[in-house]
Amino acid sequence: MSSTKAREIRDMSDEQIRLLWKDAAESLFRLKLQSQTEKLAAPSDVRKNRRTIARCQTILGQRGSVVAPAAGPDGSIAADAVPAGKPAKRRARSGARSGAKTRTQTGK
Repeated sequence: MSSTKAREIRDMSDEQIRLLWKDAAESLFRLKLQSQTEKLAAPSDVRKNRRTIARCQTILGQRGSVVAPAAGPDGSIAADAVPAGKPAKRRARSGARSGAKTRTQTGK
């Protein structure tokens, strides 16, 4: 799949952008499956599809008409198509692990 520039996407109607988004999401799904079972001929296609999806979401968001595309071939909506909300917070890790003894605790 060739990369679609933001300028080209902006010239499209909302419906055309949603179709492009859906096609990129389906293609990304197939590429991810293929990458698990065999070597990809062009691994850069995964990145190109993710960026195309992001461009579509961004432009539709700027227009105020973001709606997830229709379900994929397996009946599920692509994970990239639905905003996940706020990510879980991670605890900060100190230098030493909580269960490991440090030099001062061992007396060395």
